[in-house]
Amino acid sequence: MLLMTLLAACRPAETVEPAPAVTEAAATPAPTDTALSPTATSVPLAASVNGEGITLAEYQAELARYRAAAGTELASEDEALVLQNLIDELLLAQAAAEAGFVVDDAVVQERIAQLNIGEIGLQDWLQEHGYSPDGFESALRRAIAAAWMRDQIVATTPRTAEQVHARQILLYNSEDADTVLAQLQAGADFVTLAAQYDPLTGGDLGWFPRGYLLVEELDGPVFQLSAGEISPVIASPIGYHIVQVIERDPARPLDADTYQAAQRNTLAQWLADRRAQSEIEVLAP
Repeated sequence: MLLMTLLAACRPAETVEPAPAVTEAAATPAPTDTALSPTATSVPLAASVNGEGITLAEYQAELARYRAAAGTELASEDEALVLQNLIDELLLAQAAAEAGFVVDDAVVQERIAQLNIGEIGLQDWLQEHGYSPDGFESALRRAIAAAWMRDQIVATTPRTAEQVHARQILLYNSEDADTVLAQLQAGADFVTLAAQYDPLTGGDLGWFPRGYLLVEELDGPVFQLSAGEISPVIASPIGYHIVQVIERDPARPLDADTYQAAQRNTLAQWLADRRAQSEIEVLAP
């Protein structure tokens, strides 16, 4: 293979010394103490996933690449994210193997060729990006398998979903929110009030399925409303919401942006379930 060829080309030729002649005195060796076989040194791990290790060296190299891309020092939560991404990738690759997907040598060599840097430049590229030849090939195989499995998972995302079309009035203190809710309950027009607080869109949230809104606190209450119904005041980290459902559809086709968000949710749920079913031990400090 290409990486192995590069290694062989850079290895100095071995010199074979002629064997010494055996004399009569040497024919009967003197008794010596038996040397103990050296104990194999275990490779330090950053994490173990279902018995398969992510080496500490690989994790540290990935941290360095992430740091270089970010252009700054990483916070502890960033370091945890890097390790979690490696764990998730390994979970996906393990599932791909269980599904019978095999990354053959031809695919690996094709991906290496796509770097378009030639055999001589490959070593410099590996060094620049913090890879050893073996480590790069191993990481590439895992990434290919993980990408295949990810595609299988997101392909199961339905193209339609229960959706609601809603509008909201967003306020920034509870007293104002209670006042507006009282006005609505007394018969004030929701559209008129919403336009006062959001002249640009009138508070229109458009159509959306469960799990699409960035404000998670709205998800449950909104999907419990019937068309025309108004929610109580819903507190969230960004303010106080009063929501009116305009219409509902039990199986509305997802638009492109919403479908991509639904695919991300499908993958996130699969990974959460897979982590719960797996034996994961984090060993990195």
